[in-house]
Amino acid sequence: MDVKSLIPWGRNRNAPALRYAEEASPFLALHREMNRLFDDFFRGWDLPVPSRFGWSAGWPSVEVSETEKEFKVVAELPGLEEKDVDVTLHDGVLTLKGEKKSESNGSVYSERWQGSFQRSIQLGPEVDPDKVAASFKNGVLTVTLAKRPEAQSQVKRIPIKG
Repeated sequence: MDVKSLIPWGRNRNAPALRYAEEASPFLALHREMNRLFDDFFRGWDLPVPSRFGWSAGWPSVEVSETEKEFKVVAELPGLEEKDVDVTLHDGVLTLKGEKKSESNGSVYSERWQGSFQRSIQLGPEVDPDKVAASFKNGVLTVTLAKRPEAQSQVKRIPIKG
């Protein structure tokens, strides 16, 4: 299969069609392509990508929020079921593991992701391992991790004076 056949060509067939209005700016197009290049590099070597809550891979996409009483981790896992996902907590590190199996129907080209994944998030020692709950609905995994009572009492608001 010729790679050029996958490029969405413009009306004049001399240049690829612009997908977005931002592509009119060569700097925005360069920025997007550089981001894609680095994403592909890290994904290809399975190298960890730094995040605020520790080192982790890039998939699945997660959102981590924190209150005085708990952490909440939400992961998007489209196409998976709860039996395909394993959630563990060890020494303050939450780990999401799983596998998305191939649903190939003999296609010659596919951009759909498949394979094993593992994502670890460093939450720290203030997590109470006895008070962790997980739910899975419509491809979204939500893990709620309560903080230990002594960690909750250590949170102190500092007023800012003007």
